[in-house]
Amino acid sequence: MTLLLKIRLRWFFFILLAAFFGLAYAVPVTEQFNPSLATLLVIAALMYGFFITPILTAQKRRIEALSKIIRAEANAIFGILVATRKLPEQSRNLIQDMCADYLTASFRQRRPAEGEHEYERLISYCLDYSGKDPDTIDKILEKLVANQRNRSRLAMQLNNRVYANEWWILLVLFSVVISLIMALNVPGDLIGQLIKALLCTGVSMLMINLLKLSTLTHRKAKDIWQPLNTLKTSRFRRFD
Repeated sequence: MTLLLKIRLRWFFFILLAAFFGLAYAVPVTEQFNPSLATLLVIAALMYGFFITPILTAQKRRIEALSKIIRAEANAIFGILVATRKLPEQSRNLIQDMCADYLTASFRQRRPAEGEHEYERLISYCLDYSGKDPDTIDKILEKLVANQRNRSRLAMQLNNRVYANEWWILLVLFSVVISLIMALNVPGDLIGQLIKALLCTGVSMLMINLLKLSTLTHRKAKDIWQPLNTLKTSRFRRFD
């Protein structure tokens, strides 16, 4: 599964097109055009489109929401690190190291609740601070507490995948649509089989797009982490 998710969508298109084009010749079809089969295909295709469209839309909105949340997260961490400039070197370096540990732990696996221990270390350090700059530390603590809401929203959106029962319904409808397309006896030889292969490829690409969006392996989903990557690679100087 991991290997499949790494394949680009364009390659999926050509691989599936070639596979379905071969299957179009291999799968036995009805001897003549069957109106009942065509009617079933129309009904199944409508149900498939009706069911998958809102799920795809929701996953696209999830990507957009995650992009805003992660940018807000990068902005919050950047604000905390800017505030540390007023601290003595030892305290400043310590907080910067803890922030680096948090970013590494939180976004290495890109799972909900990752980095919780590192974030608690930051809060504990501020609460237990007894140095000469309590006002600056209080401001940093306020930023950390305020960012907790953002972290909760991040965890919620990371968990907001396609449900298992939705996958089962989609797989049933997908299988029915593909089977009915393959069973149709279309006029013409090469062109007719190519059209069948294109239809099956289009139906399959919808499922693959949804899978990549749900698992955050889509190209647009990968770009949402860029602000945090930039923040870390620039040594906390920028996140754009």
